[in-house]
Amino acid sequence: MPKEPNKSFVLRIDAQTMEAVEKWAEDEFRSINGQLQWIIAEALHKSGRLKKSKK
Repeated sequence: MPKEPNKSFVLRIDAQTMEAVEKWAEDEFRSINGQLQWIIAEALHKSGRLKKSKK
């Protein structure tokens, strides 16, 4: 099954939160975008709103 394309959107975030996300991403060797995607996916999995995909 082909992977669906990513959707883009604008995110407004305060400077202090952005700095924390940048540092976290750097610590985990991810891009900021990758880090935000990971944070959102983890929250969705933990809340039961998104099932883990089979790879």
